[in-house]
Amino acid sequence: MMDYEVTVYTGDFLSAHTFNDVYINLVGTDGRTKRSLLNGFTSFIGIKPHCTVSCPTSLGKLVLIELQKECQSFFLNKAWFPAKVEVKSPEEKTYIFPIYEWITDSEVHRFREGTALTDREDTSSPGRSSREQELKQRDQEYCWYVYVEGLPHCIKEKKPFLLPWEVQFSFTKDKDFIYNAITGLFGLKLEKWVHWIRNWTSFDDIRHIDFKQTNISKYVQEYWRDDAFFGYQFLNGINPMMIQRCTTLPDNFPVTDDMVFLSGQGTLDDEMKRGNIFLCDYKCLDGLKGNIIHGKQQYVEAPLVLLHKRPDNELMPIAIQLKQTAGEDNPIFTPADSEYDWLTAKIFVRSADFNEHELSSHLLRTHLLAEVFAVSLLRNVPSVHPLYKLLIPHIRYTLQINILARGHLISEHGIFNEIGALTAEDLTTILKRAMSSVTYSSLCIPDDIKERGLETVPNFYYREDGLQLWEIIHRFVHGVLSYYYKNDDVEKDSELQKWIQDIFKHGFLSKAETGIPQRFTTVAELVKFVTMVIFTGSAQHAAVNSGQYDYDSWMPNTPTSLQCPPPTKKGTTSEDTMLQTFPDVNATIKGIATVWLLSKQSTDFVPLGHYPENRFIEETPCLQIKKFQGELGKLSVNIQNRNNSLKVPYTYLDPSSVENSVAL
Repeated sequence: MMDYEVTVYTGDFLSAHTFNDVYINLVGTDGRTKRSLLNGFTSFIGIKPHCTVSCPTSLGKLVLIELQKECQSFFLNKAWFPAKVEVKSPEEKTYIFPIYEWITDSEVHRFREGTALTDREDTSSPGRSSREQELKQRDQEYCWYVYVEGLPHCIKEKKPFLLPWEVQFSFTKDKDFIYNAITGLFGLKLEKWVHWIRNWTSFDDIRHIDFKQTNISKYVQEYWRDDAFFGYQFLNGINPMMIQRCTTLPDNFPVTDDMVFLSGQGTLDDEMKRGNIFLCDYKCLDGLKGNIIHGKQQYVEAPLVLLHKRPDNELMPIAIQLKQTAGEDNPIFTPADSEYDWLTAKIFVRSADFNEHELSSHLLRTHLLAEVFAVSLLRNVPSVHPLYKLLIPHIRYTLQINILARGHLISEHGIFNEIGALTAEDLTTILKRAMSSVTYSSLCIPDDIKERGLETVPNFYYREDGLQLWEIIHRFVHGVLSYYYKNDDVEKDSELQKWIQDIFKHGFLSKAETGIPQRFTTVAELVKFVTMVIFTGSAQHAAVNSGQYDYDSWMPNTPTSLQCPPPTKKGTTSEDTMLQTFPDVNATIKGIATVWLLSKQSTDFVPLGHYPENRFIEETPCLQIKKFQGELGKLSVNIQNRNNSLKVPYTYLDPSSVENSVAL
């Protein structure tokens, strides 16, 4: 008899175990065993069930295992999360079968031996059959859905608890998220304010909100009025995606030299030629209906902002026009205007930036695209494929968090409808308009920075840290994928081609002008695209998500909505008109609680480059992971050392603070 020694490793968290009977079959190139009962299942973490599986002849090379959990009663059924199975063959070879999936029913579940195999390499009969069965099941579990025409498609499921278990929140994440959502107002000491539906009466009134503050939010509260800090936020705040170098003024923004320069001290043409003039254009927000909160019309404008890099390298705002159409009733405000005229103009810009940031930079460009990458991966790429092993940690929790966002944040009755300037129809309008700017190059930070002309802007930490992260991720992805692929192998991998074709069709709506690949023909093309996928779900999401509480919790810096229209002439503003314009107390408090929830790191946070699930077993990808972690660690130390000398540290792209996936 040929004896195979089987050891099972259950997940190392409390709810992973089961008391139910579990049976195993071994399948090899030369045969299969009869099912055998695994011994030793217990509730204690660390106990490894073991059994000996015997058969008359060698099974050849082991290809897969079959696990089946049985329970005599529905009420005694207990889901089980096996991490991996190790099998020692009679030939003294140890086979590892990574699992990392929930088994909740009594069906037979098949898991492949851990060696990553591309479509063309997987030639054994049991291997091909398992591959096809897995994708057939995934095709039923992960279906595309058109949430809104003209936007990236999403997962069809609308309720998180109906998702397959392996893509749902963990017990820890679920508990944390629900707890934070329920206790947000109380944890921030805001509960006494939330029922006040009235305007703010003074800035002292706003300052008396006794909520938790971070070091950065304290700085924001102190310096939010300053022009230098206003300009700084376009580079290193939570929306570094709007600013671009200006070489020609837009026709609808008729700024003159006399408006922005003292006589004889410079011209716009000269400063544009020197590369010192920058533009932020919020045209996506033009002509919106506007929300009604507590019976009052809300306002959001589509401003244009001109900024000037001074000789001291400060980026200063020099002109603001609050609407897109130039005219006498749409004045161009400058720092030479009265204190409250200029401050009011900046407040309208900051409110516009909140909406542009949340919908375009944050929701569309990270959440919705990450979901497209995830659904396509789950539908088209089997778990034995090297691309699946590489990307599955980078889609953790993405499907569930997006279902929650559609149901509770941006829906007709979602929280944004209670705190924001936009109707549900407005949200859709902005997202559709923003889709026109989503191109492949705009998703790749080296290309995006170059296209926006920002290569030499000083003190631009999003660019500095982001480019280094991109290069580190790119080296890692190249190191892993070049181990499995030569150039001709890429083009002939049908699963890889289906993955990118689904992304092109469902994520970018088959629009060739986006520049998204429709096929992969070389390893270089594949490596760049996969780098973009990982960067988008980790670093880019961190850049636009993690600082929301830092920059938005002090409401005057980032009003979620405005209750008065913009001034149509100069000299009509005051502190009183500004306070009347701010969102009311109720909307303010709910806004603070919302950005706190959206920024709150979970206790099961997994930082970029950390892979608790050991899906790769080959030496080369495992070494690449260690190298990746080492480079990320060095970058983290460098960023922290730099931040020690900054008034406002830029922490959002410190690898130790970047989550592996869009999980929040």
